[in-house]
Amino acid sequence: MLVERTSVGLDVHARSVVAAAIDGVTGELLQARLTPSHDHIRSWIGTLTGPVAVAYEAGPTGFDSATTTMAFESDYETVLAVTARRNRLDDAIAELAGDSEFTPIVRRLGCLRGVSTLTAFALAVEIGDWHRFTGNSIGSFVGLVPSEHSSGASRVQGSVTKTGNGHARRLLVEAAWHHRARYAPGKTMRDRWQLAPPAARDRGDAGNRRLHARWVEFTRRRKRPVIANVAIARELAGWCWSLAVID
Repeated sequence: MLVERTSVGLDVHARSVVAAAIDGVTGELLQARLTPSHDHIRSWIGTLTGPVAVAYEAGPTGFDSATTTMAFESDYETVLAVTARRNRLDDAIAELAGDSEFTPIVRRLGCLRGVSTLTAFALAVEIGDWHRFTGNSIGSFVGLVPSEHSSGASRVQGSVTKTGNGHARRLLVEAAWHHRARYAPGKTMRDRWQLAPPAARDRGDAGNRRLHARWVEFTRRRKRPVIANVAIARELAGWCWSLAVID
């Protein structure tokens, strides 16, 4: 049975449709403002990587019958229950991250954008001994280096290898998207900096500036966002390593 690759939400108005799509594999978020024309909407959806699942915001006339009302209420209760369970687990994991052998690394990794406490804790646990690697070799361990095909004197690079630790790779790819937006440290980032030593704060700030500058350069060169983000994720892995092994 197929599971949607891309999830789309449509906010439908009389004169416009605001659309947002998220790629379930890469984490890329796309947004568009469309006309109410069905052809225009279908055309935009056709550009997305499939399979695609689409939902739209229902108005007050969306549930006029008792059966659809019951179906909606049942599904809504499920969403609330799952959300509450997720929040409980997030709180429990955050508590563990704040008092464990991995806590110093978690706080240093948190100096980077996109690396929340949960992400930093997962990376710390998945990687284990960061001293096994270098800033370059960590990318190979998480499968973020390009594959290579050689024949004689020719050398062709392909897509990333996707070998090694898949969970760590997914976390880094998701975190890399955060560096696309303009870099302006807010309260959340500054609060995380307060938990880390000065050297880690300075290193994290430098990494955030560098990674955003790389995004700007890729955008200027009209690099495909998905490909650019993988390159950012690979470099982000190196910055994580440098923070993990810092004295």
